[in-house]
Amino acid sequence: MATPEGPVDDIFLPGGRLRLDCFSEAALRALREALRLARETRWDSIRSPHVFMGLLAVPDASVRNWGERLQADLSLLLDQFQELFHQDQGEEEAVLVLNREFLSDNVIRLLRDAYSRAVDQGRNQITPMDLLISLFTAPCSIVAACFERIGMTAAKLTELAVMAEHTGRSDKKGL
Repeated sequence: MATPEGPVDDIFLPGGRLRLDCFSEAALRALREALRLARETRWDSIRSPHVFMGLLAVPDASVRNWGERLQADLSLLLDQFQELFHQDQGEEEAVLVLNREFLSDNVIRLLRDAYSRAVDQGRNQITPMDLLISLFTAPCSIVAACFERIGMTAAKLTELAVMAEHTGRSDKKGL
């Protein structure tokens, strides 16, 4: 049964806090970094570029593999996104927490899409790759638009991410 705020089996608790059990430790680290980076870039809410920056700030093996396939220096990419999304005007010490009220509509959609993707893949927790792939496949993704300006399409970014994700799964099976 659905409620106005979303399905009962949602990633949010009734008070708006994230259901932490829906996220892998690596995904939670990335979201905590997104929170920190939103403050650092002087935003009063967490936006999708902050989630991307969080993934770059604490990349797991799959995100690093994606960066290698992209032939990108993740720390340089992080610096570029921080510069691009830094606001000179804005709260220097904004109060932000991982709660629905501090997430943009796009981030809420992104997190729900990432959870749906995880469930479709037979998992009950969102991984960093679920977040990354959902970032690139979201309609009107600002992160994908930034890459498109330099000639890298969302489809190509997604393809590289899926390849990196499958490489990570193959490595785990070999253990």
